[in-house]
Amino acid sequence: MIGPFRRTRRPKPPELYSPRSKPGGDRRPVLNCAPTRTDGTFRRAIETGRSRLLITGAVMSFAFVAVGLRLVDLAAFASPTATSAPMHAETAYRMHTDRATITDRNGVIVATSLTTTSLAARPDRMLDPVDAARKLAQVFPELDPAELTAKLTSGSPFVYIHRKVTPKMEQAVMELGIPGLEFERDETRVYPHGPLMAHVLGFTDVDGRGLAGIEQGMESVLKGSDDPLRLSIDVRFQHAAHQELKKAIDTYSAIGGAALVTDVRTGEILAMVSMPDFDPNHPADSPAVNRFNRATFGTYELGSTFKIFNTAMALDSGVTTLADGYDASEPIRISRFTINDYHAKNRFLTVPEIFIYSSNIGSAKMALDVGPPAQKAFMERLGMLQPIALEIPETGRPQYPDVWAPIYTMTISYGHGLSVTPLHLAEGVGAMLNGGMLMPATLLARDNVPTGRRVVSEQVSYDMRRLMRLNAVYGSGKAAQVNGLMVGGKTGTAEKPGGSKGYNRRSLISSFVAAFPMTDPRYVVYVVLDEPQGTKETYGYATGGWVAAPAAGAIVERIAGIAGIAPIEENAPEIQHAFAIDLPEETKKLASLRQ
Repeated sequence: MIGPFRRTRRPKPPELYSPRSKPGGDRRPVLNCAPTRTDGTFRRAIETGRSRLLITGAVMSFAFVAVGLRLVDLAAFASPTATSAPMHAETAYRMHTDRATITDRNGVIVATSLTTTSLAARPDRMLDPVDAARKLAQVFPELDPAELTAKLTSGSPFVYIHRKVTPKMEQAVMELGIPGLEFERDETRVYPHGPLMAHVLGFTDVDGRGLAGIEQGMESVLKGSDDPLRLSIDVRFQHAAHQELKKAIDTYSAIGGAALVTDVRTGEILAMVSMPDFDPNHPADSPAVNRFNRATFGTYELGSTFKIFNTAMALDSGVTTLADGYDASEPIRISRFTINDYHAKNRFLTVPEIFIYSSNIGSAKMALDVGPPAQKAFMERLGMLQPIALEIPETGRPQYPDVWAPIYTMTISYGHGLSVTPLHLAEGVGAMLNGGMLMPATLLARDNVPTGRRVVSEQVSYDMRRLMRLNAVYGSGKAAQVNGLMVGGKTGTAEKPGGSKGYNRRSLISSFVAAFPMTDPRYVVYVVLDEPQGTKETYGYATGGWVAAPAAGAIVERIAGIAGIAPIEENAPEIQHAFAIDLPEETKKLASLRQ
């Protein structure tokens, strides 16, 4: 029998309210806050994530601050200078190439190598060489189909088809699908300034071997180093000399010319131009004569510029002083030759007047007083009897008489009978002005001043500075004057060999050598024009003072601004006193012919 039904009580749920609350009172819920295993792990994960976010944020903030500070430093404090340029060039072009980059003295790149592609063929692997030649000729219209067919059917295991293939050409060749063709990665020499430094740099062949200029002369250095080769040339000076020489050649219809700028303290060549020139990127496009370097390879009788050396020699040997003079009233007749003055004064001339008037008669008599053996020894000491040791192979050998007879002593005194290069003359003039030390010429930048070799005394060097300044003020160098730069100089005009009497009076080598500032000489500027023609403005004259001096003066003015040469108060009493040389009043009035 089933017992009576009993109501059973369900178990009470957990207390949700505080036991202290009274019935009908405020019953507040109570949370169970006892820690569990799951809750602790969650909290630790949150703390770890927060720490990582803080660290990441701090690193990012530091990076942004560092970048910001660097940008402020570059924008506000860094300034590009000539000193920083070489460092920048060296950093930017440290990549490995088979041939080193060449820069000017300030780090400007003047020659570098770029990676290019060449197309080659292996004819023995071709299925149809004749058809391949026909298809390739369509891609390269400049190639002769017959020559291309001959190459591919010659039986040679390997032939080049085309150098310097562009990406577009490469793609077109690949689309032909011809077996036996392959591409090679080569290097091409590039000269960013084109003809500007053609005779300095030279050029290379298709295989990267130097064939002229620095490229040939410094072959072993360029092939064995990743560091740039730094030249003494300043591209800014080079540009000025190039422009002014070209203007003079065009104005006076010369067949060519040369211009040099040298540093008399170090012997560095800062500019060297020879014209006509060529583009070293495409040397074969110009005639062979354009590759002839007139500045260092051509030898010429340079005329009255040699009177600088003749006067210095006479003063240094002690046979004369600036207070002495010679009778120039009559021509000198020796054997069948006669020595005349271009503009004869027919009177006694002091040594300064001989220099200003460019008297051949007076110069010859000074040279005879020194004597043939001493003159030859002096010229040898100046380096005028041997090629200049330079970093390029194009250096000319001077031409001089086998027997140094008295007649040659006289003609050499005024620049005939001894042929040298324009660089010989520029180097020698530097020695006459820098205190008497011959500094060997160089096309490489020098960090230290070389010792040099003494050729004249410091007193003679000072006297020559005074004479060259005097010639620029009263003599034939007036056209090269630039206010505030204390320019000194000397003209030279020589007839080229040829003609019935040994010389052609219509073919001249006209030149002017300038130096500045004469208070403390720093630069020599030399301009030579080959066979210039007179114009209406020059009254038909084509002598050095008319055609070369203006170009030299223009170069002086331009490079002085680049070099930061401060203007000089030429009329200051101390300068007038330092350069004063007593001259007859007649000389001051008449010595203005541009010889």
